[in-house]
Amino acid sequence: MFTRYILILLATMILLPSCAPALERQSERKPSTEYFYIVKPGDTLFSIAKRYSLEVGTLKAANNLKGDYIYPGERLLLATRDDAEDDLSSFQETGAASWYGAKFNGKPTASGEIYNMYAYTAAHPWLPFGTLVRVTRIDNGASVVVRINDRGPFKKNRIIDLSYAAALAIDLVKNGTATVRLTIVGSRRR
Repeated sequence: MFTRYILILLATMILLPSCAPALERQSERKPSTEYFYIVKPGDTLFSIAKRYSLEVGTLKAANNLKGDYIYPGERLLLATRDDAEDDLSSFQETGAASWYGAKFNGKPTASGEIYNMYAYTAAHPWLPFGTLVRVTRIDNGASVVVRINDRGPFKKNRIIDLSYAAALAIDLVKNGTATVRLTIVGSRRR
């Protein structure tokens, strides 16, 4: 097993210098950000496309899929920065929200930021870190603006995980989940 890793490392060291011109050319271009979705059990191409307002054909083409089959754990490309920047201004998503608190407080988030359960932050599967999102409860109209700094939720049929403070602001703590609407209000890098 160890020998295999050494061989791969040596092959990489030999082949990498021959790629240098391609790497230089690539660095001249504007770096692109890609947004991915991790397939969950029960997901279909149609359900994912509908959830993110995409065409099934576009999703298949972006991921080089020949058939309609996808598998749990598979990573699907949803959009690149160029696609997403145009679409994010009109982004709207409706679904279940949940919250996470003390168990994760003080631990690093996917963005590298330390999770603070008393800050107005949230986890979303693919929105760029720093995106400001208005979360509005459908049943009572309460809303809060949060900054995306983490990835999640990791439970089926949920679209966003709120910090404890954000959940408290829209009266979500007691029930644990509620149907919400997400709209983008801006962006702020930390």
